[in-house]
Amino acid sequence: MSDKKAQTRERILQAASSALIQRGPAEPSVGEVMGAAGLTVGGFYAHFESKDALMLEAFTKLLAKRRAAIEEVDSQLSGEERRSLVAAFYLSRKHRDSTAQACPLPATVGEMGRLPDAFRQVLSEHCELMAAQLAASPEDTDKALADMALMVGGLTLARALGPGELSDRVLRAAKSAVR
Repeated sequence: MSDKKAQTRERILQAASSALIQRGPAEPSVGEVMGAAGLTVGGFYAHFESKDALMLEAFTKLLAKRRAAIEEVDSQLSGEERRSLVAAFYLSRKHRDSTAQACPLPATVGEMGRLPDAFRQVLSEHCELMAAQLAASPEDTDKALADMALMVGGLTLARALGPGELSDRVLRAAKSAVR
């Protein structure tokens, strides 16, 4: 693949990632994504075979970035300390209100039943890998999964409520429950 083609593909993926974070993988159109990338729809199929293929690749990359960020958390911390530190960021107003560097799960999980199975496979792999990163030991993995569910659910509800006192309370309550 030429450098120019690779750069264009990356621009499309960036635009798709932004759309996915804000509205999930099903709603944004190819035209919207290509327009956000500064390109015409006509060039789309030179880079991706379908909208689902584009959104799946964007989803996969976004989740990989989330796991890479967790890798930066001190591995000497206990599982509880690591999860608490992650929750402090994940369940923050800044993350709730972010439109660029936010987690794609709140906008995506509700659509899983309508998406190709490959999305569910990517999500399953992500959950397994993330739980292992957040657990102090294999025995701690179920607690990490429970805390992940609490964090994603808390962020999803807080985003649905929008900025405000109740949304802030949801973030605080979920954060305090992560252990």
